[in-house]
Amino acid sequence: MEPQVLVVIGVGGMGQAIARRQSAGRTVLLADFNEELLGTVADTLRGDGHTVLTRPVDVSSRSSVAALADAAAGAGSVTQVVHTAGLSPVMAPPAAILGVDLLGTALVLEEFGRVVAPGGAGVVIASLAGHFAAGTLDAAQEGALAHTPSDALPALPVATAVATSDEGYGLSKRANQLRVQAASVTWGRRGARINSISPGVIATPMGHQELKGDSGPRMRAMVEASAAKRMGTPEDIADAAAFLLGPTASFITGTDLLVDGGAFGAVHTAPAE
Repeated sequence: MEPQVLVVIGVGGMGQAIARRQSAGRTVLLADFNEELLGTVADTLRGDGHTVLTRPVDVSSRSSVAALADAAAGAGSVTQVVHTAGLSPVMAPPAAILGVDLLGTALVLEEFGRVVAPGGAGVVIASLAGHFAAGTLDAAQEGALAHTPSDALPALPVATAVATSDEGYGLSKRANQLRVQAASVTWGRRGARINSISPGVIATPMGHQELKGDSGPRMRAMVEASAAKRMGTPEDIADAAAFLLGPTASFITGTDLLVDGGAFGAVHTAPAE
């Protein structure tokens, strides 16, 4: 029997949690730009008895993503694809964020859309920031973000307008949600599903970095305003991913699951002062 392959792109806090949650009985292909981290995470999973392959990847490069997709298909039946790789405003300049978060996600959706197995499923990690950005875009801009050929995305006027500001992060994450909606049609032709998850404030290394940055006070205020009154954990995201990747979500594709403890609802519906 051909092995079932789980691909996890990005092995930070959320990627690691999802890999641990989904890896039993599957060949796990881990991919990341950081080869040192990639090796450490792979060794840990192997120590727990899992079958793990690794491959470095630059998601902003089509050839690199295509090679990763081909490697996944060569390892077996690609039944689960999880894309968590991304940069935040504290981690990188706006141009790099557009390259990784905007272009990179679009390339992953395209390249894995040609190798995902019938009955397979994918999850893209977007962000709560994408929900806030949605209110700043008109229908034409959203249509362009959803359907423009991937390689041309960074040159869109709506993208170049934020190429020197932190707004590029929210724009990229909104584009992730829109690209997933559009990709659900092409993935569906292969009998596969694709959805996105928009985490709120999550206790990962990236999340803690952001809390120390300029957006920290706003993030803490959102947590305090939320129904949950706490930061999320990587395991919260892994649980959501397990649902979307599993058979009980067989009628769910092309949608975004907001996993934020109620932060967006609290902020979005707050009475005007």
